[in-house]
Amino acid sequence: MGCGSCSTGGGCSPAGCKSNGSCLTNGCSKLDVYDWLSHMDMPTNYKPFPVIEVKFKGSRKEFFVNTDNIYLEAGELVAVEATTGGYDIGHVSLTGELVRMQMVKRHVKEAEVVKKIYRKATIADVDKWKAAKDMEWETMHKSRKLALDLNLSMKLSDVDYQGDKTKATFYYTAEGRVDFRELIKKMAETFRIRIEMRQIGMRQEASRLGGIGSCGRELCCSTWLTDFKTVSTSAARYQNLSLNTLKLAGQCGKLKCCLNYELDTYMDALKYIPDNVNVLRTEKGDARLQKTDIFKKIMWFSYPREESWVPLPISKVKEIQQQNKEGIIPADLGELVEVETQPAKVLDYENVVGQDSLTRLDERRNNNKKKNNNNRSRSNKDRKPGSPAPDNRGGNQPNQPRQQGAATDKPAPQQKSDVPKAPQPNRPPQQQQANRPPQAEGDKPAQENRNRNNRRRPNRPNKNNSNPPPDSKSE
Repeated sequence: MGCGSCSTGGGCSPAGCKSNGSCLTNGCSKLDVYDWLSHMDMPTNYKPFPVIEVKFKGSRKEFFVNTDNIYLEAGELVAVEATTGGYDIGHVSLTGELVRMQMVKRHVKEAEVVKKIYRKATIADVDKWKAAKDMEWETMHKSRKLALDLNLSMKLSDVDYQGDKTKATFYYTAEGRVDFRELIKKMAETFRIRIEMRQIGMRQEASRLGGIGSCGRELCCSTWLTDFKTVSTSAARYQNLSLNTLKLAGQCGKLKCCLNYELDTYMDALKYIPDNVNVLRTEKGDARLQKTDIFKKIMWFSYPREESWVPLPISKVKEIQQQNKEGIIPADLGELVEVETQPAKVLDYENVVGQDSLTRLDERRNNNKKKNNNNRSRSNKDRKPGSPAPDNRGGNQPNQPRQQGAATDKPAPQQKSDVPKAPQPNRPPQQQQANRPPQAEGDKPAQENRNRNNRRRPNRPNKNNSNPPPDSKSE
């Protein structure tokens, strides 16, 4: 059976359903133990360990005796003996010799395991179990309304129905003791089943409900963590974390369990950090401790009325501290230590699956704009000083010659003839001005009109192009 309740249709192997947590096994690999002995061949005369570990809703796991030697695999649904009569349905989580190790870890002796495994769950057992699980949500909301009507200071967090629909266990959290005898009477009349109330802590409530932590992953208590150790604020102080309750608290409202994960590493590194070095006395002033990098073994100090911090290695700090104890005051903290910052390693497998970025079109558009700007700046640099700027508005391209007959602001240069001119004798300037041809009246206003028209229509040829420029010689 194994996965008859998941979205895969029940045709997969009992080892797992691969439905990403949507089936009734409470998710894939949640609170599971890896059986590293499963691929090994046991001896010929080996007798299997008769105790089986079975997992139920939430983080509840119990041990049962396989008296009939039924062949079971991890993930299979089995009908087991209940505590108060009847039977319950659970998943096999572990078999073999690893069950013995789990019992030693939980301080459970083999003689204390008395409950039995009846059989593998049949289709009728699974259907009845599914119907019981479908009733849990509605039952929990109705029971909450009954508790509010009685003004009880308690919070009902979860309901767990037994596999045969004869008993329901209600889990609640409260600050103190609660008299819920009247509540049990009303719930028994409403649901017509046996009622059991269990008080749990905040951490156990979070493990049963589950959720996403601030790290972006599922809660440790709902996936693999089974024992909850006490967490104190000193763990945050040793790791130089800010004592902000909003950041240090988890989904349960208590301090995060992950504060204890790296605490031993910090405690080992703190052995080399000197104590009571809040102030170092120097002639320049008293330097106060601002920051300590525990793993790099660097401490930052600052002088009064100065914003810059001076990084010092631990050996230098111990040396100055010893000098202060002996009454010696150094001139300053010494030479600055350059803290090496390694560049971030560029990963070459960021886009292995070929996923396109959402901003790829914006990047391509920005690259095209940069290329156009570079081309314009390069063309402006290549243009000679004094030459007209290229005009791309008309049909003429900047590298193409202008049409013949087009009006220009400057007069057309005279063509040089191959015949050398005869040398002219030196004449006085007055005579040279007298020999110049007289300028026709009205040429200057006509030239100004042409220049004004050219500024308005630079690419259109001038209609009055039959008259030569005033400075050109007509043959």
